[in-house]
Amino acid sequence: MSTGTCSQIYIQVVFAVSGRQNLILRTWENDLYKYITGIVQNKEQKMLAINGMPDHIHFLIGMRPTCCLSDLVREVKKASNKWINEHGHVKGKFEWQSGFGAFSYSHSALDKVIVYIMNQKDHHRKKTFKEEYIEFLNKYKIEFKDEYLFDWLDELE
Repeated sequence: MSTGTCSQIYIQVVFAVSGRQNLILRTWENDLYKYITGIVQNKEQKMLAINGMPDHIHFLIGMRPTCCLSDLVREVKKASNKWINEHGHVKGKFEWQSGFGAFSYSHSALDKVIVYIMNQKDHHRKKTFKEEYIEFLNKYKIEFKDEYLFDWLDELE
């Protein structure tokens, strides 16, 4: 990064397991989060929080302005797919769904976002992933078409 470049970029990334299957198990989820944290750090970004549910994950990063977010997420998904499959954590082939959500925050909001991410399991006792994700899109005034969102579990049954 060149001298004199100053930035403060905080992004929460959300993405789901293909077919919204509940494949991420508590027995190995922390190892997955450590692995993903390593990928993010190797790409010179700062992991602030990571957590999720059996069917999706959230992570919050401090991002350098030289980072291309879509490249970072593509690398995280590709490498973690390979890691999950090589370690035999699921029967069959594990894949993430295409696409992701990315939401930006100010420095003053970080503590609240970190608590939110770290409390995913409690949060999802009251709200489905679909409800949560659409709430994010509406809160950030992101226009969307249902057919371009993730495949929702209730639609696949």
